[in-house]
Amino acid sequence: MGAMISGEKTAEPDQKVIADALFTWARAQGAVDFAHWFFPIRGGSGAVGGAVGAFKMDTMIDLDFGSKKANKPFFAVLPHERLFQGETDGSSFPNGGLRVTHSAAAFTTWDRSSPPMVVDNVLRIPCAFVTHFGKCIDEKTPLLRSMDAVRTQGLRMLKAVGLATNAKNMYSYLGWEQEFFVVPADLYKARPDLVNCGRTLLGKLPTRNQQMDLNYFAPVPEKVNTLMNIVQAEMMKVGCPIAVKHNEVAPAQHEMSPIYCVANASADNNVLFMEIMNRESARMGLQTLFHEKPFAGINGNGKHANWSIGTDTGLNFFYPGKTEEHSKLYVTALACLAYGLCQHNELVRCSVAHAGNDHRLGAQEAPPAIISLYPGMLFEAHVDSIIAGGDILGYKAEKKMQTTGCAAAMPVEAPTEDRNRTAPFPFCGNRFEFRAVGSSQNCSFPIMVCNTIMASGMAALASLIEGGMSHRDAVADMFKKNRHVIFTGNGYSKDWPIEAAKRGLPNLVTTPMAVATWASAKNKALFESMKVFTPEETDARAEVMYEAYVTTLRVEGETLVHMINTGIVPACAKDLEKYKGFPKLAGARESLYEAVVAETEMLRKILAAPHKENLADESNYLCDKLKPQMQAVRDLVDMAEGLMEAGLYPYPTYEALLYSHHH
Repeated sequence: MGAMISGEKTAEPDQKVIADALFTWARAQGAVDFAHWFFPIRGGSGAVGGAVGAFKMDTMIDLDFGSKKANKPFFAVLPHERLFQGETDGSSFPNGGLRVTHSAAAFTTWDRSSPPMVVDNVLRIPCAFVTHFGKCIDEKTPLLRSMDAVRTQGLRMLKAVGLATNAKNMYSYLGWEQEFFVVPADLYKARPDLVNCGRTLLGKLPTRNQQMDLNYFAPVPEKVNTLMNIVQAEMMKVGCPIAVKHNEVAPAQHEMSPIYCVANASADNNVLFMEIMNRESARMGLQTLFHEKPFAGINGNGKHANWSIGTDTGLNFFYPGKTEEHSKLYVTALACLAYGLCQHNELVRCSVAHAGNDHRLGAQEAPPAIISLYPGMLFEAHVDSIIAGGDILGYKAEKKMQTTGCAAAMPVEAPTEDRNRTAPFPFCGNRFEFRAVGSSQNCSFPIMVCNTIMASGMAALASLIEGGMSHRDAVADMFKKNRHVIFTGNGYSKDWPIEAAKRGLPNLVTTPMAVATWASAKNKALFESMKVFTPEETDARAEVMYEAYVTTLRVEGETLVHMINTGIVPACAKDLEKYKGFPKLAGARESLYEAVVAETEMLRKILAAPHKENLADESNYLCDKLKPQMQAVRDLVDMAEGLMEAGLYPYPTYEALLYSHHH
């Protein structure tokens, strides 16, 4: 435990004991191989398999190097030196220029705070992934660094305010809510857009989709229910109890959520969950879709990240509690959080910026791209009271009994604050829910940013008090300077973007707009001061984000052109042929089908244009030119689907994808 807090190397005698114990346990679980399981920066494009981890399997066998024989005997063992560290090629993974083919070495090293697990007879060891020079090129390492920052600045802040001074450690917690669609595998394989992009690029909604509110919490279709039960059992085997499973709002959409745990282990569990879902779906003739927007016109997928921090003595910073200590800590923590969200607003937006999530953020199903804090209306009034000179204490987090109006159902216990599902960062009783996280993302990245901005806020508050300011005045000062990030209204309203602009809150509606702010001098200074990223690592991460965006959009554009040229246009020709001699029956078919060809040719030319000199310019070009043209083509093709003879449409329809496996 001490080594995990200090960062010191585990002593070699201890390494041997741990390796022997793990070997015995893993063999009892049926393991024959072991693997360092790490998490490259794959981006989150939404394509199937995009967020899975990386590993290679090594047999738990080694040679007897003490033997003098030329062909040395071997024996079953888990070598301690290979348990704690491994080496692989870093240049073949996204790295933002930190690795190249002639300087390719990279190392995996066990995240000693995340437990190993046995999956498919392989002992998986969750690992950080760094270059020959210690630069991170993965999702886990920055998260672990941010957890260190929470510990360092959290304990510093507690000492400054005189609360929980007996705490020796701090933890970051995460509970994820994973949304997904399940569709028949044979129909999935017949859709090049789903196979290559994870989302449909064409498709007309069935007349009944989600407009009647029939799906949310409805009985789960039998085949999907069987799938979720199997996955629940598989996750329990690796120590991740799934606590919730249910139908979501859209047809064929579902959700599963585990009991929360420490953030790094929880993020590992989420990656494993997505892998197991894909594996078990395939075995049942199904396919799980984790893209943020697999189907246009109905709700997309999110991954609400329920986040909190606390001490090793049991104090939760985001739980108002019933004691004076709890109340003071809660108000103090929210002052730090408001500081972090306000002063590093663009950074939080960047943490959920990628091509898939651009289809979801700002729609009437997910928070807007404007990052704000919802602590509740009563707490908002308490903030104003503190700013006006009031005491830190005074906020009463008291639950109230609300009558049901009938004798058979007893009164319900309602929390102090209402729920705001339009907010990107709402209070949920004992945690904050980051609702803007995309379903295909690795949780590590957004939670790393949450930890970092919170550590920054705790450092800022500690500095004020260490400089001579009282606890009350420091909290009031923090709230006053960052008051404009608190918003308790309707985030879906048309008035909010206008109001947000008046407050000076950025509205970065696309990924290129967001990523352009990532490597600013201010953000580099923050990451460097919190020891999360070096300036070089910050620049590299921006390059990776741009590259993922460009690649995703180009794959989508090329897939759409291919689908139209090889499927839609021939179908249009066959359909039109049937109306020869019947021009009045043909209606607008000819002009519509010709427009499909003309607009697709424009799309092809946009894709064929020379690439821009840098990734930022290329991202903006594709965002401003390619995406609108793809939508223009889609609108025409979807109109054509509504006219075309049903048997001629070349791809499985939305109706078939969304409903056929329900029976």
